[in-house]
Amino acid sequence: MRSIRITLYIIGVLAATMVASLSAFAQQDPALSHYWLIEPQLNPAAVGRSPQLNITAAIQTHAAGYEDGGSTMYAGADMALQLGRTRHGIGAIFQNDAIGLFSHKRFTVQYAYHFKLWGGTFSIGAEADMLNESLNGSKADLGDANDPAFPTTDLSGSKFDASVGLYYMHRHWNVGIAMQHLTAPTIYLGETNQYKVKSAYNLMGGYNIPLRNSFYTITPSALLRYDGAAFRADITARVQYNHAKKQLYAGLGYSPQHSVTGFVGGRFHGIDLGYSYEANTSGMGLGAGQHEITLGYHLDLNLSKKR
Repeated sequence: MRSIRITLYIIGVLAATMVASLSAFAQQDPALSHYWLIEPQLNPAAVGRSPQLNITAAIQTHAAGYEDGGSTMYAGADMALQLGRTRHGIGAIFQNDAIGLFSHKRFTVQYAYHFKLWGGTFSIGAEADMLNESLNGSKADLGDANDPAFPTTDLSGSKFDASVGLYYMHRHWNVGIAMQHLTAPTIYLGETNQYKVKSAYNLMGGYNIPLRNSFYTITPSALLRYDGAAFRADITARVQYNHAKKQLYAGLGYSPQHSVTGFVGGRFHGIDLGYSYEANTSGMGLGAGQHEITLGYHLDLNLSKKR
């Protein structure tokens, strides 16, 4: 228990320090509300964290009520492999983040090595990414069609990238840290346009608090993201009901100086379904928030030596 309290204290200190020192929240990577369901999106060391085949998809609409607000689409799968006495995890991700004329795509393959440590499981992970940036300049509605600052043709460019991470999971809690965009690539779109990708750092942790009624659990979690210039913290608390292999949850999330989010969802026969609405507390206001739906499937596998 003492190590758990120390870990949660460190996470709290980091969150308080960063919130006090930074006020900008413009993130280059999409911020999906159900981050605890799609941990491999943020940390490659999380692949293979359960013995099941996990398939998850999410769609998030941006700026509700605004034309061309765009959306984020995520699809990922991961699984664990037992090779002899060693355990490994593999995964793959496709992600498309579109807003207006711009589209940011990510194709990812992931690997993690797991081993027992201090009564829990520690993993080291890495991933290889193909990043693609595109601009639909042909759809731009410009007052001055000859303005050289705005391209009038469709442009795209790609670059390889990489990420690394560490992840530790104990009986009731977990914590992970990752560095994304390790190479910080510059992606060129045509001859005169370019997009600089910044390295980003993610710290995520969660804890399951069982109640006297064994059917209910309180699950607080936190995600801190920093890319060298902008910082965002997401603090979430959920109440879960578990009975007869079924699960229901509801909760709230808060991102200081950014948004408030409400969650509801559950798991039935291995299928996850969740919905959230993220209401902006600044900028465009509460009504121009993000709707998000997640769908997941979990299949028990036994890929041991005998099967």
